[in-house]
Formats: sequence, structure tokens, C-alpha cells
Amino acid sequence: MKKLSARRRHPLAAVVVLLLALAATGGLYTAFAPASKAKADDTAQSLTIEQGKKLYEVGCASCHGTGGQGSSDGPSLVGVGAAAVDFQVGTGRMPAQQPGAQVPAKKVIYSQAEIDQLAAYIASLGAGPAVPTKNDYSPEGADIAKGGELFRTNCAQCHNFTGHGGALTHGKFAPDLGDVSPKHIFEAMQTGPQNMPSFPDTTMTAKNKKDIIAYLNAVNGNETVTPGGFELGGLGPVSEGLFAWVFGLGALIAVAVWVAARTAKAKKS
Repeated sequence: MKKLSARRRHPLAAVVVLLLALAATGGLYTAFAPASKAKADDTAQSLTIEQGKKLYEVGCASCHGTGGQGSSDGPSLVGVGAAAVDFQVGTGRMPAQQPGAQVPAKKVIYSQAEIDQLAAYIASLGAGPAVPTKNDYSPEGADIAKGGELFRTNCAQCHNFTGHGGALTHGKFAPDLGDVSPKHIFEAMQTGPQNMPSFPDTTMTAKNKKDIIAYLNAVNGNETVTPGGFELGGLGPVSEGLFAWVFGLGALIAVAVWVAARTAKAKKS
């Protein structure tokens, strides 16, 4: 026992214990530190961007330039953000089938994984709106009445107050929003595609965007319910204006004929 106690009191014993403790701490840190996970995430993100770049070079570079700088056939994509890519490619608008006044939605040709890769690559070119999460665009708990007020103030001029769309000038149009997913509606408000103005969070908060999505879901969610019987206001400004013009003008002509007939009859008598 005396020999053991003497060894413990050896001048180098404290140094040895400290070295062992440091070695053990270093080993545990290496094993459990999040740095390895972060490094793995960075590697995975770099791979996603590289794959997105390859897809971009095949399907997008001919119009938007090899580095996303744009050309005479397509605008610059630097700074548009991942949300713009997710919307344009996720609705089939891009790649465009042919140039025109407006690029319509069509069948999507990329998988969601490929869309994510393209979005990651475009996002790496410059900061822009990120792809929203489900919590961002879910209408659950939103204020439908407030959404209706916001929609009628900011959107109904083009999309009609029920979101069924309408004609614009020079061959452009506001699309029907009845079958558009909440995610893509949120992204459209965030990024302002084509003829639509953008509504960033500084202009319209994320909560207000959710309110608008909830309103659209309410007015378009049940096709069997049409307040007022006939779907008033749901046909768009061109068809409704034509109806008013034809029948209104017809009524005015009928009244004019009646007045002329009565006047002629009065003169004879």
C-alpha cells in the first residue's frame, strides 16, 4: 500500500492523468461532435448543386446563358432564388415550349428531386427567396375573411375575385388559380412570375399570404356551391363584359324602338 501511495504522489502522475483525460476528451469529441454531420451536409449540398448545374446546362443554358446571366432569349437567373425555380419548373412553365406573350403551365418534365437540384444550383448563383416550407403556405388557422379582403385589393383586378383568371393585354392572361397548389401560389406571390408583381414579406407578410391561400381554398374548394345560384363573377371580365354589352345594348335598342314608335303614333293622332 505504501508503494502504491508513493507512485500516486509521483511528480509526473498529475501530468500523466491530465494527458489521459485530454486524449479521452478529444476522442469523445471526435466521435460525437456535429462537425462531421455538418461536413456531410456540406458535401451533400455541393453534390446537389453540381447535379443541378448539369441539368441546367442541358435544359436551360441555351436561353438563360451558361452561368445564368441571361441572354436575348431569356432573363438573368442570378438572384431569383430557389422559390422561382420551384414554381416555374414545378408548374411546367419551364423549360418553355416556345416563345410568346406568356408561357403557360404544361406537363412537368422534371422529377421533384431534379427540380430541387436545379433550384439549389440557381440559389448558389445569388441570394433570393427560398422554397417555402409546408408551415409557410398551409392555410390551417388562417383568416379567410382577411384573405378575401387582401385578394380583392391586390389580385382580383387580374385573376377575378374568385381566382378564375381573366384576359390581359397583348395576348397575356391571368391564369385560373382553382387547381394551383398552395405551395405554388405562395411562391408566385413571393417571386412575381411573368406579368405578376412580386409581394415579398416586406410588402405582404407570410401570414397575409396564408390568408389569401385560405380564401382561395374556401371559394374554390367545393365546386357544387355557388353563392347566388349562377356563378356570378366567375367567368372573367371579357365574357361578363360581352354579356353586359350584348344584353345591355339590346335593351337600349328595344327602348329606343319603343319610344320612336310611340312618338310616331302620337304625331299621327
